[in-house]
Amino acid sequence: MFWVPLLLLACAVAALSCGRLCLAAVHAAAAEARTPGSTRCLTLYEAAFLSGGPGRVADVALVSMARRRRLLLAHTGWATVVDPVGGARDAPDDVERSVLGAIGPGGQSRIPPVRRATATADAVRALADRLVAAGLAVPDGSWSGIAGALRQVRAAAAAIAVLGACATLLPGQGQGDDLPVAVWFALPLLLTLSCLAIARFEVPASRWASPAGQRLLGAVPSRDDLTALAVRGVRALNDPGLRAALSHRDPNLDGYRSTRQEGH
Repeated sequence: MFWVPLLLLACAVAALSCGRLCLAAVHAAAAEARTPGSTRCLTLYEAAFLSGGPGRVADVALVSMARRRRLLLAHTGWATVVDPVGGARDAPDDVERSVLGAIGPGGQSRIPPVRRATATADAVRALADRLVAAGLAVPDGSWSGIAGALRQVRAAAAAIAVLGACATLLPGQGQGDDLPVAVWFALPLLLTLSCLAIARFEVPASRWASPAGQRLLGAVPSRDDLTALAVRGVRALNDPGLRAALSHRDPNLDGYRSTRQEGH
């Protein structure tokens, strides 16, 4: 019966990890319930943020300015300012002003640092705050809590499998028992796998958009390349030159979560 302590450890690991996942899901649902949903149409920047986060907003601003001959985006990964002012009807918005500020007075810069600076600018943080207040974006901490809990449940399932294998390999185990040792370890393993299966359907799949935001994203029509970029990312662009220009990515930015709490 030397396997019993291993079984108790497996049960404790399963109970703690699944309990953490349930609590994280409850807290996320409560946060969503406190903010009203919305049925309005999304702007291009809002759709970009809900689909791909702050980096996607920066991509949309860069391509929009390139389409209007405000910027030149080279396939080598450089951005060059062509028209920093624009006409009366083409004045830069807050996000575009962030792009120009990131490029700097020299008028030319590598695209990854411009993208990073734009994604962390006040204009994008304000956009994120508005989406959270409208119940369309996932609040800070909600997704990270659920994602961490999911990782813990997956790790618990792997640990239980290892503990079960060790228990069955102990000499003299299972002799005279009514049930094989592996059957006892199947119970906590089944608990963790069931939690993962339920979370696949019940936990929001997007790290940026709440369920209400995902519903609005589903109604966004793909009118042109810019809308496709906002919803589906750089791969949706038809222009190979723009795809090449934006393919010079900053690996740290795509995992970046907007720091909306800074300065509050």
